[in-house]
Amino acid sequence: MRTSVFLFIVGIAFHITGMAQGQFEVFKHNDGGKILKGIISRDILASDTSFKWYANNLKTYSGSYAASFGKHKDSIQLLIFLGTWCEDSQLIIPKLFRFFDAAGFSNDRITLIGVDRNKKSISHVSDALNVINVPTVIVMKEGKELGREVEYGQYGVVEKELAEIADKK
Repeated sequence: MRTSVFLFIVGIAFHITGMAQGQFEVFKHNDGGKILKGIISRDILASDTSFKWYANNLKTYSGSYAASFGKHKDSIQLLIFLGTWCEDSQLIIPKLFRFFDAAGFSNDRITLIGVDRNKKSISHVSDALNVINVPTVIVMKEGKELGREVEYGQYGVVEKELAEIADKK
């Protein structure tokens, strides 16, 4: 039963992503910044001047583990929960997109979901998937979760851990 509910939720998330690359709400942060809640795209982070952190932190990826992760570029999908207000998300997410680019991973296989400060998303997807901290990257294969990386992960090398999760059989 739990697997069926999980697959249903993931299916909805991917369906919504396929229909529109920007179903989100915008809230103002106390410091005047923007909080995006809902399904967003990489392009929004890259083009909105409120998110200068994206371009600034895009330069920090070293290139490690991309080849290993890239072997799975056609067989896995990613659900990424982030907070545009969250310093960890601001540091990690741009670096991950550089990593995904180096691995040849398509943006079409990534669903990026913004959450508010309470880690809530539109349609309660974050609750259903038990997202407690951001960023959280959930690696999916054939509708099932292979594993997830939360914040800086166990080693502090998110790319290494994502490659290890993708290598799971």
